Parts: sequence; structure tokens; C-alpha cells
Amino acid sequence: MPRWALAYLAFTVVILVIGFQKAMTAPTEATMGNLYRVFFYHLPHAIISFVFPYLNCVASFAYLYWRSRDTDRAAAADAFALASAEMTVLYASIGLATGSIWGRAAWGIWWAWDARMTTYLLLWLLYVSYLLLRSFSAPGQTAVLSSVLGIFAAIDVPICFMSIRWYRTQHPAPVFGGDADSGIDPSMLPAVLWNMAAWALWGAFLLGVRYAVERRRQRQAAAYAVAFLEGEEPTGLEGAR
Repeated sequence: MPRWALAYLAFTVVILVIGFQKAMTAPTEATMGNLYRVFFYHLPHAIISFVFPYLNCVASFAYLYWRSRDTDRAAAADAFALASAEMTVLYASIGLATGSIWGRAAWGIWWAWDARMTTYLLLWLLYVSYLLLRSFSAPGQTAVLSSVLGIFAAIDVPICFMSIRWYRTQHPAPVFGGDADSGIDPSMLPAVLWNMAAWALWGAFLLGVRYAVERRRQRQAAAYAVAFLEGEEPTGLEGAR
């Protein structure tokens, strides 16, 4: 791993530790007690899970544009699309899990089929479907089909984001940018912001690692194909099989 990547990782871990400390020392919420602290993890993961689908969408458009113009750029775009889709599933999964824990404490139920939760679950299902499509589609069609699905799936992000503004839901009103009664106590804001920064940095790190791994796999697969066509015995390319 390059030194700059190690430095980035070390910096991210420091911010994660600070975020944890801020979350654990924030004032205790009056009605839910200490269990409310899951909010400091639910909110960052939920918000950041809205970013990765747009990265996937941009990469999907880029792949469709470059696939007949520059195969290497197209492959890079496809690798980035896959990495961002996997990060969407990861962060949305954590968002769903922490949201259910929080809902159980706040409402006494694990799940309510309101607009926000339903559209968020749909977002998760769309990107799980994206990964399944990549796993089971016919060779040669994977990138094109997944790109189309990735562009379509991104449509759900603004619907999910705006659902608590468009509809009356059991989910709380917007924490930021809502009406006069929205927002959180200022004493809790540092915990929110530190954890937002920490999990954004962590997500970017995982995205970069996953992209690099996929690009390596692509190069191994290409080298294996060339060696096979030339009648040579490929060596050191077991991961591309």
C-alpha cells in the first residue's frame, strides 16, 4: 500500500476515534437515554449512502460513453461503478440496521412501512439487484446491463431524500434544513459532524481500495485472455479464472 494511503488510513482512524468519543460523551437524550447514541451512526451512514449511488450513476454514464471509444477508460468506469454500488449496499445496510434499532427505542417497533423507510429499503434492494445482475448476467453483457440498471436505480435517491418533506411519515422530520422546529440540540452537533466526517473518509477509503482491487482483477483477466489466445499457459493469473 502506498505511503499516502497509509497516511490517509491513519488520519481516518484518528477521526473515527474522535467521532466515537464525541458520540459517547454527548448529552444523554431525555426520552431514549443512552440508546439514542445509535443516531450518531445512523445519520452519517444514511446520508452518505445517498452519495454512492450518484457516483455509480456517473460511472455508468461514463462506461456507456467510453465503451466504443476507449476500452481502458470504459473498464475503469465500470470498476468504479461496481465499487460504488458495493459501498451503497454496505452503507445502506448499516443505515437500515441502525435505523431499526433506533426505531425500536423511539417507537417500540423495529419497522414501519412509511414513505422514507420503504423508499430506502427499495434503494437497498435496487443495488443488491445490481450486484446480483453482475454476478449472473451473460458474459459480455454484464457492464452494459449493470450500467443501465445503475442509472435507473439512482432515480430513487431524490425520492427517498424528499419523502419526509412530501409525505407525512413516522420517520422524524429533516434534521438539517427543515422547518423552525427541526434540528438537534447544539451540544449534540459536534458528535454528528465528527462522525459524518469520519464515516465519509472511511467510505472513500473503502471505495478506493475496492476500485483498485477490481482494476487489478480486470488487468489479470485481460492478460489471461491474451495468453490463452496466443496458446500460452497463463501463470500467476488464478484470480482471473
